[in-house]
Amino acid sequence: MKCKINRNAAKVLKEMLVTEEAEGKMIRVAIDYMHGDHAHYKIVLDTATEHDEIVHTEKGIDVLLDSREEFLDGVWIQYFYVPQEEFIITNPSKSPHVHNH
Repeated sequence: MKCKINRNAAKVLKEMLVTEEAEGKMIRVAIDYMHGDHAHYKIVLDTATEHDEIVHTEKGIDVLLDSREEFLDGVWIQYFYVPQEEFIITNPSKSPHVHNH
């Protein structure tokens, strides 16, 4: 499975990983809900399960993806500071839609 992260997202995710609540956990991209031909995603702190693949990104952050969910393969995690601070998670290989999170 594949996952890309932009530089801003890597910075914010690294900050999330050094908090107390993150101790022993990893970043997971999960499907928040699906409709039509695409999914909406969210980021949570979690531990690996038997169905997870640990994806090593080019930014040095490992991301958990549930290998049973085809819509997670190829997700792109971006973080923007303007017009507001937010993660935008898309899957260019599955849908042309862009959704803010």
